[in-house]
Amino acid sequence: MGILEKISEIEKEIARTQKNKATEYHLGLLKAKLAKYRAQLLEPSKSAAGKGEGFDVMKSGDARVALIGFPSVGKSTFLSLMTSTASEAASYEFTTLTCIPGVIEYKGANIQLLDLPGIIEGAAQGKGRGRQVIAVARTSDVVIMMLDATKGEVQRSLLEKELETVGIRLNKNKPNIYFKPKKGGGISFNSTVPLTQCSEKLVQLILHEYKMFNAEVLFREDCTPDDFIDVIVGNRVYMPCLYVYNKIDQISMEEVDRLARQPHSVVISCGMKLNLDYLLEMLWQYLALTCIYTKKRGQRPDFADAIILRKGASVEHVCHRIHRTLASQFKYALVWVSIIHESMYSSTC
Repeated sequence: MGILEKISEIEKEIARTQKNKATEYHLGLLKAKLAKYRAQLLEPSKSAAGKGEGFDVMKSGDARVALIGFPSVGKSTFLSLMTSTASEAASYEFTTLTCIPGVIEYKGANIQLLDLPGIIEGAAQGKGRGRQVIAVARTSDVVIMMLDATKGEVQRSLLEKELETVGIRLNKNKPNIYFKPKKGGGISFNSTVPLTQCSEKLVQLILHEYKMFNAEVLFREDCTPDDFIDVIVGNRVYMPCLYVYNKIDQISMEEVDRLARQPHSVVISCGMKLNLDYLLEMLWQYLALTCIYTKKRGQRPDFADAIILRKGASVEHVCHRIHRTLASQFKYALVWVSIIHESMYSSTC
């Protein structure tokens, strides 16, 4: 029995197993086995070497955004509208066969936008160059999931499943679990909060499935067995995602309103150029970019040339962006920060 057959059998068994106290350990073991087989499936094979032409795009600009979706949902049209890159768009499927990069210029930032080929159901198993597409998505800062508004929620759930299968966690935070394998001493288990979804026995069973018999585990939040498996595997990617529903000019206003009110969702029409400005503003927020303006003593700030940094950056990061030797000679800085009510304050760092 091959890996795909084993994965299919486990998924079927999980689907037909009732979820209750009596079956939680059995389900935990099944999920651990499923994660192991999926990891084996994603390992690059020697025969696949040299088959990823067109997907090696150098990362450039201040951030990278991957544009993924099923064929013929408007990805190429969106790239052509947002950037100066002309991506072929047609009424037939699979117009785009390689990764086509473009650059969005917004608020002084250069945001690299990648138009990826349309993926199909089963992409995680390699169908339709799905592995190459998903590999590029893992290197991005934000995923824009382009969806056809006329097809409801079907596309969204299928794409989420494909990305979940390959270890991409959308709009989720990394589980707050401390995990450290040891050479001896058995399994040390502790938690700082009451656990309702995962017990010490289940943690031990999952670790034994991965041939780990000595480890230190500390739960700092109430996590699920799936979260704990993600921590053990260690190759999961947690990134923000914007669900963009295109072709809203072809559905009713009631349906547009329903889609727009869903979490992390934006409704647009590339054909009629509707709501594209709001999408850019939302993309800026999800990228968590910040504009830093420098000024000389006694002069006004230069608002024409911004330094773009990610949220959480320090003065040291600004020094490195200006010049690589500046941080070693740095003494102090005066920082003016814009806050909610547009007032300003200064501080010494």
